[in-house]
Amino acid sequence: MTTSVLVVDDEPSFTEALTVGLRREGFEVRTAADGRAALAEISESEPDLVLLDVMLPGMSGLDVCREIRKSSRVPLIMVTARGEEIDAVVGLEVGADDYVTKPYRLRELVARMRAVLRRASDQPVEPEGDTICLIEGDVTLDIDRHELRVGGELVSLALKEFELLAYLLQNAGRVVTRDSLMQNVWGYEYIGDTKTIDVHVKRLRAKIEDDPSNPQRITTIRGLGYRYERSAARPDTS
Repeated sequence: MTTSVLVVDDEPSFTEALTVGLRREGFEVRTAADGRAALAEISESEPDLVLLDVMLPGMSGLDVCREIRKSSRVPLIMVTARGEEIDAVVGLEVGADDYVTKPYRLRELVARMRAVLRRASDQPVEPEGDTICLIEGDVTLDIDRHELRVGGELVSLALKEFELLAYLLQNAGRVVTRDSLMQNVWGYEYIGDTKTIDVHVKRLRAKIEDDPSNPQRITTIRGLGYRYERSAARPDTS
């Protein structure tokens, strides 16, 4: 089955060259020149992956990303120019799965695309009629339903946030190094710096911590990584 990719960029020469390259790699390519057209295309064709430029006319790529994440978990890679790297970090915060910076080599882009697609399709297989939940205090992560509840309230998570929280919960009480997170959540083939880990942890804290600026669930272990604290080990701040 051919993988469909939506390329969202307002530079025709760039879009045309990328389309040729991606089709040569076996992808089906659709294009959109602005944010509104991209949202309409996603609704109509439901692509397998979106390559989204940050700088778009009218509606910015960041705003497009926010709109997409209101209703879709489609894998999404932000595309930025060198001077817009801060926008790429913001893109991760609003729901992008990865980012790539122009100019880039097609081989690197395709590797990132395939890694993101592989992670998105790597869903756990559950025994029929059984539900696997990871529970720590008032946090419950339902693997089968792909749902998070904090204090009984349903909390929306992007795919990578879900995978990161699952791995942290599976190792609750233990220090998880940054290398371990890269290898087990992002995969050995991930081509990028570890900044994305910090961004995703920040996003998770905003959703599950009572006070994200003073995290009690996901704590930072300086020089090593992070630890999801067991509920009995967390101080009572009530």
